[in-house]
Amino acid sequence: MNPFLTQVVIQTIINNKNKKPNQFPESPSRFRLAKAYREFKLLVKRILKDVVLIGLGIAAAAFGLESFLLPSKFIDGGATGISLLITELTNIPLYVLIIGINIPFVILGYKIIGKEFAIKTAIAITGLAICIAFVHFPEVTHDKLLVAIFGGFFLGSGIGLSVRGGAVIDGTEVLAIFLSRKFGVTMGDVIIIINIFIFSAAAYFLSIEAALYSMITYLAASKTLDFVVLGIEEYNGVTIVSSHSEEIRQMIIDTMGRGVTVYCGKRGYGKRGEGKEIDIVYTVVTRLELNKLNTEIEKIDPNAFVVMNTIKDTKGGMIKKRPLQH
Repeated sequence: MNPFLTQVVIQTIINNKNKKPNQFPESPSRFRLAKAYREFKLLVKRILKDVVLIGLGIAAAAFGLESFLLPSKFIDGGATGISLLITELTNIPLYVLIIGINIPFVILGYKIIGKEFAIKTAIAITGLAICIAFVHFPEVTHDKLLVAIFGGFFLGSGIGLSVRGGAVIDGTEVLAIFLSRKFGVTMGDVIIIINIFIFSAAAYFLSIEAALYSMITYLAASKTLDFVVLGIEEYNGVTIVSSHSEEIRQMIIDTMGRGVTVYCGKRGYGKRGEGKEIDIVYTVVTRLELNKLNTEIEKIDPNAFVVMNTIKDTKGGMIKKRPLQH
């Protein structure tokens, strides 16, 4: 291995894991170095993937806003909808409002989700504002129904791609997570209540027609968002079958900060044999944590069999009691 690359791996992976100064020798073993190098490659791959997804999300959202929603004076739900509504009423530039309105949500995300998520979200929101300010897309159509549907489609695609990259470009979801944990209501209920106020304000200040078309925009955006993130709802149950079940269990507890259930099962017929007993790990995470969970599982066992299923909501356990990790 290249000496420079070796030092990078040692500094970013090995030393970062050493909580005690002398826990490991200065020169790590070849096995430990090879394992750290593999984790380093996964880290770089994840960062590049996140950058591409967030970049595409910014471009899609900016296109939907500039080519469809802004020319027709339609709005969306959430923080983006609030920004669009204020822009129409005050002529304050949209890129200024997108940053200003989302700042509290970024701070809240830092407190309840984590530093990495907050940094990614701040970069994504700033990137969207810069794109709107300096990159100008042409108006595509004057048909109001097409504007509502495809404006929502591109905006929802942008938000969904950003979520896949581990960030959000609309902070409402962060607020919904916070309020759902504080008051014991579902995230969906919180988002609906917020949007009722937004569309009511649009009907009062703009027009009833604009508010109705904006509701179509919101529905198109929300359905597209669900499609882009593979139908992920608020929570996801994850079942993991792996020969490294103990390491995965410990990772979920220590790294993800989540509760875990272990089932005793047997492998079926396959190339690894028949009837072998194995521990099956089950956990519940939010959709914002899936990206990190998949990366951590791949670090431990690339051949792990992982099944994910949608959960509408949860009650009890640790999922709503402990801070979210990303």
